[in-house]
Amino acid sequence: MEDTLVYNYQRPSSLVKKDASEELFLSKYSEIQKNTDAPCFFWGNVSQPFILARCLITLSNIVKSSFNLSPFQMALLKDPIVTAGNSRLRFEGFSHCAGVYARVDVLPDGLDGEFLENGTTNVDFNQPMITALGSIRPNEKIILSVGDKEVGLYREEQKIVERKVPLPVKWIKGLSTVQIYLSQSEKLHTFNKIQTQQLFRGIPKGPVKSDYYLIIRGNKPMFSPVKSANAVCIGGLNRLRLLEPLLPYIDQMQVFPHADMQSTTWQLYMGHIRFSFSLSRESWRGFSGEGAVLDSLIDDISDEWIDALDKYAYANQSFNPTAFALDEKISLKKTDNLAGRLAAMGLLGYDLDDNGFFYRRLPFKLNRIIGLNPRMKNAEKLIAEGKVQILNKSLARTEARVEGTGVHHTVIIDDSKERCTCEWFSKYQGERGPCKHVLAVKKIVQM
Repeated sequence: MEDTLVYNYQRPSSLVKKDASEELFLSKYSEIQKNTDAPCFFWGNVSQPFILARCLITLSNIVKSSFNLSPFQMALLKDPIVTAGNSRLRFEGFSHCAGVYARVDVLPDGLDGEFLENGTTNVDFNQPMITALGSIRPNEKIILSVGDKEVGLYREEQKIVERKVPLPVKWIKGLSTVQIYLSQSEKLHTFNKIQTQQLFRGIPKGPVKSDYYLIIRGNKPMFSPVKSANAVCIGGLNRLRLLEPLLPYIDQMQVFPHADMQSTTWQLYMGHIRFSFSLSRESWRGFSGEGAVLDSLIDDISDEWIDALDKYAYANQSFNPTAFALDEKISLKKTDNLAGRLAAMGLLGYDLDDNGFFYRRLPFKLNRIIGLNPRMKNAEKLIAEGKVQILNKSLARTEARVEGTGVHHTVIIDDSKERCTCEWFSKYQGERGPCKHVLAVKKIVQM
């Protein structure tokens, strides 16, 4: 029986509360002063275990779903990323095709425990954990632990522990893009429980091949195949059915479309728990290939800034680019690029309700980020091989010629848009990030 381990744990003497001035210092620089011998990041009770269990089962179902991958490819991907810190827990995951992103946030009032340290891990929820979550009863007391190498669930005589697993590369790329899209999204609708349930009953049966639109008709939300003014465009509408098991428990739902409709985010509120659900533009398009972070990787950002944030910030701490710009006396443009660069490196997530980024370090090496973005790598190769020629340059407009395979591409960048004569740009018109030729020209101009 694990009761002694669960209920009689003694806090290490090194974590005894300091005086007020030292505690204030540690709150800012907690990662420097952290005790590496602490057994876990968080240990304690959850105030809504039944709801959390349903959310984690839904998250697991999302991770197990795919809308464009084979069964073999699906078997290669794993389960949630878990972050503990700043008095909250976050569980993140992707569908196998990386076109659906979901996050469960357990807010401070939903936890009764101790944050011994701050950090992030990545575990695989296997069938014993799913079975245990599915059998949790309303008002049942459970203990949850989150550590560097495992996540544990303790209830009555039962102990389920899931171990750390490698983070899939597709997830690393998708996570960085999602955070950029979330930061460019605005709340448009708020629906109560009844409105939400009525809306979901209007989802067509089976796969949906064409775009649908969320519209309001007589104060009633509905999905329509016909576009109208102020409608929210949704590709792969049937993917929303993954949320149906949670609808009986919600208080309300809010909808956050991306400014250019490259994604839609549906946020469910259940007491002290939030469930965020983001859909890529179309079901066959994963977030991992959208290229939203590429512009942020053009500028050379001071390694000192990145190292400082990574060294001093703690998990789930808010990151405000404007405040950072004022503190460091740098331009807002540079801090916007810094936020994008940090998100691309897995150091920032985005909270729609807080309208800001939060720090969390994904469990992978930061120096891999350029290798995960082949377009940027190929752009740097074009520059190194001298294949980029600037023809005309002014404050408002740049024209360049970039050597390709048996052809020269023309790149034009002005205040309103950027264009290239390559096949990639012709196909996507910039919707999936800049092509390598545009990236190369923009990087030279910055240099």
